[in-house]
Amino acid sequence: MKPFTALFGAAAGTHAADQLALATLPLTATLVLGAGPDLLGLLVAAQSAAWLLLSLPAGAWIDRFSRRRLLIIGLSLGLIAAVAAVAAAAAGLAVLLCVAAFVGASGTVIYVLTTASLLPSLVAATELPRANARLELARAVVSLGAPFVAGLLAQLLSPTWGYGLAALGAALAVLCALALPEVEPGHSRSERPSLLGAIAAGARFVAKHEVLRGIGLCAVCWNFAFFALLAVWAPFALRTLQLDPAHMGLAQSGYGAGLILGALAAPLAARHLPPRAILIFGPLVSVLAASFFLIAPHANAFAAAAIGHFLVGFGPMMWLICQMTLRQLVTPLPLMGRVNATLQTANYGVRPLGALAGGLVAAHGGVQMALLMVTLAFALSTLVILMSPLRRMQVLPQPAGA
Repeated sequence: MKPFTALFGAAAGTHAADQLALATLPLTATLVLGAGPDLLGLLVAAQSAAWLLLSLPAGAWIDRFSRRRLLIIGLSLGLIAAVAAVAAAAAGLAVLLCVAAFVGASGTVIYVLTTASLLPSLVAATELPRANARLELARAVVSLGAPFVAGLLAQLLSPTWGYGLAALGAALAVLCALALPEVEPGHSRSERPSLLGAIAAGARFVAKHEVLRGIGLCAVCWNFAFFALLAVWAPFALRTLQLDPAHMGLAQSGYGAGLILGALAAPLAARHLPPRAILIFGPLVSVLAASFFLIAPHANAFAAAAIGHFLVGFGPMMWLICQMTLRQLVTPLPLMGRVNATLQTANYGVRPLGALAGGLVAAHGGVQMALLMVTLAFALSTLVILMSPLRRMQVLPQPAGA
């Protein structure tokens, strides 16, 4: 099996396992364990906590140890978590289900960071845009289909069947990862600083590198806006737009369609457009998406909302693939894990702030005011790109150290 084929198989398996686990968790907690909102909140928090608590140390581990070995460990954690979740549901143990949620998310954290750091060692620099697009396409497809599959299994069989299918996906991912070659860190054991020193070195590199700094600031502003939008979407759709739950879900599915088409379009755009065009297009089209939400109460509500969700998936997916390729090229291989971890931690750290801000503004100023805040935050993410050296980038740079 070719290295990238193995990595793609691991991506498909682990994203399927992760998205099925995400969709199955509330169904299992509610229908099997009889959980209320308090326990559901705790379970979701356990999943989210892994991204904040584990990203920085995982980045340092990736730059210290065999990336293939770490990938296998991360994928194995996903398999263990799925099996533990089935056992938790069978035994009625909410605590075990909470632990399984954290362990599964921890495995996904290690997988995501390791894959982003491993890819430049497996494919040529010129193939990075296409390779990143294919990996993101796998994520987008399963993200669109997993909630439907989990709901269908819960209705026809039992919610825990979703975890059984997730375990199969995780097992497939582990088997594919075993076919990957060994990729060792780019420095000797004697050169390794302490864990905290290694993490700090990655953060300093991001802060001082003008390209990475621009990418990071844009992503922070965008994630703040997106999670503020998620926080107000349900009351906006059900109360302001008067959509029924079915049409609300159908409109939101436009986001998944946007992700898929964005991933399909990204390689073509990379061949025919300068990087600066894609890097500006992603956040700029998000502003356009927010404007559709703003006009939805005064237009065809369903169509405007569906177009808004589609655009906020399509443009940012193209941006994500372009910036991922860019940061893989400008980051030296021995720092790859820590740089990716620093950017990921910043993004996940701002997400709860965005959701909290969206909820508070909507509660005190109305949903329309919250959507205006979302629009301004998306505009700020665009402004960050326009004020950084990224606006002048005509071609992708050569790999760092080449």
